[in-house]
Amino acid sequence: MPPSSHTIVVGDLQGCLLPYLQLQSQTDSPDTHTIFAGDLINRGPQSLQTLRTVMQMGERARAVLGNHDLHLLAVACGIRPAHRDDTLDDILNAPDRQELIDWLRHRPLAIHQQGHLIVHAGVLPQWDLHQALALANEVETMLRSDQWMVFLRHMYGNQPERWSDELVGHDRLRCIINAFTRLRFCQADGTMDFSVKEGAAAAPDGLMPWFEVPGRRTEDVTVVFGHWSTLGLLMRPNLIALDTGCVWGGQLSAVRLEDRALFQVPCPQARRPG
Repeated sequence: MPPSSHTIVVGDLQGCLLPYLQLQSQTDSPDTHTIFAGDLINRGPQSLQTLRTVMQMGERARAVLGNHDLHLLAVACGIRPAHRDDTLDDILNAPDRQELIDWLRHRPLAIHQQGHLIVHAGVLPQWDLHQALALANEVETMLRSDQWMVFLRHMYGNQPERWSDELVGHDRLRCIINAFTRLRFCQADGTMDFSVKEGAAAAPDGLMPWFEVPGRRTEDVTVVFGHWSTLGLLMRPNLIALDTGCVWGGQLSAVRLEDRALFQVPCPQARRPG
């Protein structure tokens, strides 16, 4: 029997509301707390409705920021142009646009729940749980401040590609945000690489999935993440990967933290690779 009060972590929705409602019908109860692993919106057909649905769940739901969520913030501020494949117009033209944007920029980059660290993409191998949460808070504080649009203008770029405690200013925040929202592969010393998006078996020489780095300092906590659809579902004692390609016609996946029960629903293909 499942516990009376439980926490469900849901993989990337990317604007695919109908599969989530189907999944919710299997997992939801008055005592269910839901955590979304980022990328609530974009590429799927119902970005506005998805964002509103999660926001209206109030205290029963939390969500970490993903790269698509941050992209929406930048597009909404006129800092970045929309991409050809974006499905953000319904949010940008919504009467409650500002409320949605303000809600989104107040989401965390990392959540620690019941011995699990939930992030969108990854955690640099140099960071332990305490440092990861502290660094996430640095970015969260900036996004929630009146300087958030200034920060967004400096958010993009692949440098610095390696973490140092000596980093300051926008370089420091950019490195943190890249790790939490974009990381897949890195070198053994934690140097990030963003050029490869295929599955773990496609790692070029000298690169490895971030969670395979020997001596990774978050090995003592279970990291739950999304972002990497070509990796697919992965469940290890200290690792859970939940992006199973919902927007690409795969599945929407969720896990119950208390007993690791897995829930999945098939998804219609909203976007074709290429």
